Amino acid sequence: MGKMDSTENTARGATTGKHDALAAFRHRNFRLFTAARFLVICGIEMQSLAVGWQIYSITRRPLDLGLVGLAQFLPGLMLFWLGGHVADRFERRNVLLCCQAGFALSSLALLGITLRGIHGVGPIYCVLVGIGLIRVFNGPAGQAFTPLLVPPEVFPTAAAWGSGVFNAATILGPLIGGVLYAAGGSPVPVYITAAMCLLLSAGLMSRLRVRGLQKGKGGATAVLAGFRYVLKNRLILGSISLDLFAVLLGGAVALLPVYAREILMAGPRGLGMLRASPGLGAAIMALTLANRPLRRHAGAKMMASVAAFGVCTIIFGVSRNLYLSMAALFLVGASDMVSVVMRSTLVQLATPDEMRGRVSAVNLLFVGTSNEFGQFESGVTAQWWGAVPAVLVGGVGTLLVVGLWSVIFPALRRVDELTPESLRAAHVVPVAEQTITDAQ
Repeated sequence: MGKMDSTENTARGATTGKHDALAAFRHRNFRLFTAARFLVICGIEMQSLAVGWQIYSITRRPLDLGLVGLAQFLPGLMLFWLGGHVADRFERRNVLLCCQAGFALSSLALLGITLRGIHGVGPIYCVLVGIGLIRVFNGPAGQAFTPLLVPPEVFPTAAAWGSGVFNAATILGPLIGGVLYAAGGSPVPVYITAAMCLLLSAGLMSRLRVRGLQKGKGGATAVLAGFRYVLKNRLILGSISLDLFAVLLGGAVALLPVYAREILMAGPRGLGMLRASPGLGAAIMALTLANRPLRRHAGAKMMASVAAFGVCTIIFGVSRNLYLSMAALFLVGASDMVSVVMRSTLVQLATPDEMRGRVSAVNLLFVGTSNEFGQFESGVTAQWWGAVPAVLVGGVGTLLVVGLWSVIFPALRRVDELTPESLRAAHVVPVAEQTITDAQ
C-alpha cells in the first residue's frame, strides 16, 4: 500500500472524527515556517532581555524601560496601514525575508554601540525605533502567511502549535540571553547569538514554496479597508480589544528588570528566569490546546482566562519570593494563551485571504498597543507610584475590563466552537475558500 500524503491524512482524520494533533506538521511549508519563526522570536527575545538590562543598568529609571516599549510602538501606530497594504500587495515570503535581514542588522547595530563603549541610551532607542519599523511589515505578512500553509480545517490546531512554538522561543530566548549576559558580563555575546539566529531563520524562510495563493488587489485607497472590516465585525473587535486592554493594564513584564534587581535581588540570571516563566506557561497551554482544542463555550473560557490573567498579575505584584513570582508569571502566560489562540483563530478564519494582510495589520496594531505601549504605561506609572503599585493597579484594571466587555460584547461571550461553520452561524463574514498548494 502506498504512503498517504498529508491531504489524505487530514481528510481521513476528519472522516473518522479523530483529532490529529500533528496534522499541521504534515505540511512541509508549515514545518519550515515554524522553525524559522522559532529562531526569529528566540533571537528577538534574548536581544530584548539584553536591551532592558543594559538600559536599566545605565539609568536606573523605570521610565526608561517604558520608553523601550514606546520606541517600538510609535512606528506601528503611524504606519500599521502600510504594513497591511504591503502584505496584501507583495509576495509575503519576500517581505518576511527582508524583515528578518533587518532584525539581524538591528542586533549588529546594538553590538556596535556596545563595543564602541557608548554609555548613553539615545543610540539604543534609535535602533529600537528601527526594530519597531521592521515589525510594521513583519507582523502582518507573517500572520497573513500562516493560513496559506495548511488547509482551513487544520488551522485551529496550527494556530495552537504556532503559539506553542512562539512561547517556547520566549522561554529559551530569555534563558539563553540571561546566561550569556551573566557569563560575559556584557550584552555582547547576546547580540552576536541573536544575529546568528536571525540569519539562520532567513535561510529557512528562503526554502518556502507557496504558489498561487495570494490574491490581494486594490490600490492605495484600500489600505484602511482592514480597519473598517474590524469595526464592522463585533466578534473580531471584541476579541482583539479585550486582549488590548487586558495586556495594556496588566503588563508587568516591562518592569521585570526592576523586580529582578531591586525587589527579588535575582540578577540577570533571575531576570532570564522571570522572563521565561510566562512563555513556559503559555507554551504548555498551547500544547494542551493543540491536543484538546476549545470545542465548546470558547467565548466564556476566553473571558475566564483573561480574568485569571488579572488575578495572577496581582499575585506577582505582591510577591517577594523569586519562585512564587515565577509561578505567578507562569499562570499569567498560561491564561493569556487561551485568549491568544482564540483571537488568532477567529481573526484568520473569519477573514478572506485578500484582506488578511490589512486585517492582520489592525490586529497587530492592537497587540502592539497592548505590548509595547503597555510597557510605556507600566514604566510611567512605576515612575509615579513605584513598581509594585503600578502592577497591582494594572491587575485590578484587567478584572474590571473583563466585566465591562462581557456586557458590551455579549456575542463574544456566547461564542461556542472555533470552526468555520460556527463562525458563519455567528454571522461573521464568510471564510474565503482556499486551495492549499503545499510543496512536498
